[in-house]
Amino acid sequence: MSAPQSPARRYRPPAPLGGRPRRLDSPWRRNAMAAGFLAPALIIIGLFTIWPMLSALRLSFTDASGFGDPEWVGLQNYVDVFSDPDLLKAVTNTVLYTVLFTPTAVLAALGLALLLNSPHLPFRSFFRTALFVPFVVSFAVAAFAWSYLIDPQVGLLNYWLRGMGIQMGNVLQDPTWAMPMVAFVAVWKLFGFYFVIFLAGLQDIPSSLYEAARMDGAGPWSRLRHVTLPLLSNTMAFVLIFAMIAALQAFDQIYVMTGGGPYGSTQTLVMEIYESGFRKLEIGFASALSYVLLIATLMLSLVQFAFFGRREKDMA
Repeated sequence: MSAPQSPARRYRPPAPLGGRPRRLDSPWRRNAMAAGFLAPALIIIGLFTIWPMLSALRLSFTDASGFGDPEWVGLQNYVDVFSDPDLLKAVTNTVLYTVLFTPTAVLAALGLALLLNSPHLPFRSFFRTALFVPFVVSFAVAAFAWSYLIDPQVGLLNYWLRGMGIQMGNVLQDPTWAMPMVAFVAVWKLFGFYFVIFLAGLQDIPSSLYEAARMDGAGPWSRLRHVTLPLLSNTMAFVLIFAMIAALQAFDQIYVMTGGGPYGSTQTLVMEIYESGFRKLEIGFASALSYVLLIATLMLSLVQFAFFGRREKDMA
């Protein structure tokens, strides 16, 4: 007589990889998982951004010099910032650099973005890549390269200009031309980033708006004025704020190319912070000057945001 057969087992699919799925219905679980993912970035930001800023704020109320225990001086460093006659020239140079750099970089980026946004232009990808490449190069490398290019003895650019009968001379030792030259290097280095941002903004504008404007008889200038520029207002605000912040923080190419000279003609606020903190060892004064520059940058950004926000409401 044969043995009784066991009942057939029900089929169970294999467990998913990684074990049984955890339920994330609880808000506590979701918050804990979000905190776990954010923790590494928050720790890095806290250690390398927030803590140094708080330390600099504390030092700005002391006479810290890097030696000995700093003594509390209250607001004296901030009083010295606004009463130091040497800082007036640094402020003037910073404003001059900002005026030279910001409109030139923004208008060059906008014009090239408008040109390379045309679908009928050949080799668009090549030109876009070529214009963005300088942004990848570090400021120090770009400054060294341009210093050799414009060198009056061995510079390739001076050699070409002499072949055309033009004598450029040593512009980095000329108080009149030193600041425009370092601003030009910054434009060459950074406008590719602004160009890409403008190009992305242009590609977000619906083509149907241009077709409707064209059907209404609008020419290229009218389409630019009434369609392109209004819809690029937010992008323009973003680029202007970034360009102005970059101008206020100018340091690398000035340090490499001129060191603040000649005769202090390229001594900007950031160069003054470097001189005060690392050469004169007036760390408390340098920290106070850093926070004054930070507040000025924030105020300029708020003014630009308010201006473009009101303009966007008026056009809505």
